[in-house]
Order: sequence, then C-alpha cells, then structure tokens
Amino acid sequence: MTKPSKDIETVAELLAHAYRIEVDAEERYLMLADQMETHNNPELALMFRKFAGHEKHHAEEIREQMEGMNIPDIKPWDHKWGADESPEAVDINAIRYNMTPWHALQKALDAERKAFDFFDRIACVTTDPEMKKWAEEFRAEEAEHVELVLKELTKHPEPKEGWNHDPDPAVHQE
Repeated sequence: MTKPSKDIETVAELLAHAYRIEVDAEERYLMLADQMETHNNPELALMFRKFAGHEKHHAEEIREQMEGMNIPDIKPWDHKWGADESPEAVDINAIRYNMTPWHALQKALDAERKAFDFFDRIACVTTDPEMKKWAEEFRAEEAEHVELVLKELTKHPEPKEGWNHDPDPAVHQE
C-alpha cells in the first residue's frame, strides 16, 4: 500500500508525476509483452502490447498538456508515490512464463487500481482547486483503465486448479 500523496504541492509537480506513471506503465507492459513472446505466450504478449498502447496514448496527452509549463525534473528517487515503483507499473516479480490471461489481467488490474488510488488521494487532500481538477481527471482516466481490464477479465475465466502444472519444469543450474 502506498502512503498518502499530499506532498505533491503544485500542478506542475502533479503533471510530472502523472507523465512518469504513464511512461513507466507503458515500459513495464512492453517488457512483459517481450517476456511472453520469449515464452511462446502470444495471447498475453498481444494483450500487454494493447495495454502499453493505452499508456503511451495517455503519456502523449499529458506531454501535450505540459507544453509551455515549467515542469520540474524529478529524479526517480524523489517521486512522491510512497513506494519504490510507480503505482501503475505491474509487479514484474509476479509474472510467470506459464501464467494465463486471467492471471495477467489480475496483475494489470492491481496496477491500474494503485494508479487510481494515487490520484484519488491527491484529489481528496489537495486544497488547490486546479490541482484537484487535474487529479480528478487523472483519476477518471485510471477508472477507465480499471474498467477496460475488468471488461477483458469477463472474457477469461479463472483457471482451474492445476493450471500451472509444468510437465517439464526448469531446473536450476548451480
């Protein structure tokens, strides 16, 4: 769980964070797509690329909104999302080569909800009307992402027990 994000004090700082969140999410989805292609899971590779496209589109929109503004250059270790990684970055350690679309969608849903929560907290704690407007707009976009993932989940039922049985498991070489 991330800490409250009330340390973000300006619209410019909020936009810098929002842009970074979208860029990080796109990069992570592309990384996951590459992993799935390597492990011959084309369905998940395609799904992750689709999600990366949504993130890229949102990053481009934010970049356009930032034009002409004095946006701070925030170092990765200075971001104020209260966690080591960007809220919308899918947990790379939770991805398995043999996971099903249902599992991948659960991970994506978790990431999208974290991004929603991040912007929701800002919208709830800020007293700046302009920052509140921006945070609410970003929160609404993340709500759309959550809905998109939930819609995809209806197409992929939870797998039955034993889904992860591997008749030829990897062997660790020492």
